[in-house]
Amino acid sequence: MTDLWHHVWTTQPDPPHVLVLVTAVLALLAVAPRPAWVLARNAITIAHEGGHALVAVLAGRRLRGIRLHSDTSGLTLTRGRPTGPGMVLSLLAGYLTPSLLGVAGAVLLAAGRITLLLWLALALLLAVLVMIRNVYGALAVLAVGVVVFAMSWYASPAVQAAFAYAGVWFLLVGGVRPVGELQRLRYRGYAPDSDADQLARLTHVPGLLWVAVFGAVNLAALLAGGYLLVQPVLAQ
Repeated sequence: MTDLWHHVWTTQPDPPHVLVLVTAVLALLAVAPRPAWVLARNAITIAHEGGHALVAVLAGRRLRGIRLHSDTSGLTLTRGRPTGPGMVLSLLAGYLTPSLLGVAGAVLLAAGRITLLLWLALALLLAVLVMIRNVYGALAVLAVGVVVFAMSWYASPAVQAAFAYAGVWFLLVGGVRPVGELQRLRYRGYAPDSDADQLARLTHVPGLLWVAVFGAVNLAALLAGGYLLVQPVLAQ
């Protein structure tokens, strides 16, 4: 246990500046082109639904399960009052969670806690896995978890750093695109029960305003997290 604790808690030196920039480009390439995004979006969906679930439990709701689908959509089922602050906070959390996790990851990377970041990611994935209620969802979470574990336990420090920086950049950048997709679907009338529209019915605040909140928070997270990641480069 002492060796494990030392392995997880040990700080790593700052990676080469070029690695920070290259991983940012790789994250953009995973988000911008549609073919890559169709696959990579599964990771964003895991974070999205995990955010719904975590906030619902913290707000006193009873979590019934999470389902992830092959079209990268997801569903989190909870039990409790259909109205009130708990329901509002649960709905609000989904689109914000990937970006906020990205900021938290950037803070850990700025402190040199690369391995700790990977193990915290594993813990969150395990928490999601036990609440998955369909086969595809379980396979998707297991696949991501296996990759994260392999990187945290077997990879060299340089490879760990590249993987961790790419993952955090992906959360920061990938948290923004779904907001635009959400509004496009709403504009075409394809998402009448989206998080924004459910929030609109609960709060009597227009759904477009909730979409704007998602976008503003996630863009701010991208700027804040991105600054933390590139700060050593700027300070050179």
